[in-house]
Amino acid sequence: MTEIPDAAASALEAHDAFEASDDSAAYRLETTVFDAVVTATNAEGKRDARFSITVTLPTLDEAVDGETVAPVVEDGWYETLERRLEDAFTVAHTSTHEEPAVERGPREVTVDLEYVAWNATEGVEDAKALIEFVEGTFAQGIIPGYDYRGPAATLLESAQQNAEGATDEGPGEGGGMPM
Repeated sequence: MTEIPDAAASALEAHDAFEASDDSAAYRLETTVFDAVVTATNAEGKRDARFSITVTLPTLDEAVDGETVAPVVEDGWYETLERRLEDAFTVAHTSTHEEPAVERGPREVTVDLEYVAWNATEGVEDAKALIEFVEGTFAQGIIPGYDYRGPAATLLESAQQNAEGATDEGPGEGGGMPM
């Protein structure tokens, strides 16, 4: 892997949500339940950088605990995820980007996002917003009626806790599933 340009590395180091990976050529967002890696290369100017993000998500079948998801349900879930991720860059400052690339394997979905930031600090903020968009899009696609494991279960538990704490009756007084 190539070393990250100084401006991008400084911006990633300064951001409290990112942590350098072991090889110092990538950073991980520590505030997501998914594996989310950010790298950067030189773009045109001194503070410009081309950012690349890879987020790895489980397939629906991989996220479901104890049963197999019917292929038609898995296919529909994936197609919906793919369509929703087309809007990822609506949360970013950058207007110079590639279309999101979404690929499904047997057990995981890989989302690749690439863009140019004319300011490294803004590019890092975009990276966080884009990764959170991917996480939120996955969460929106969680289908009721299944038991979940791994990151999907963590998202559901977090949403449940947030829903319970946000009721007018006080913490722990709410009920039901948040989604």
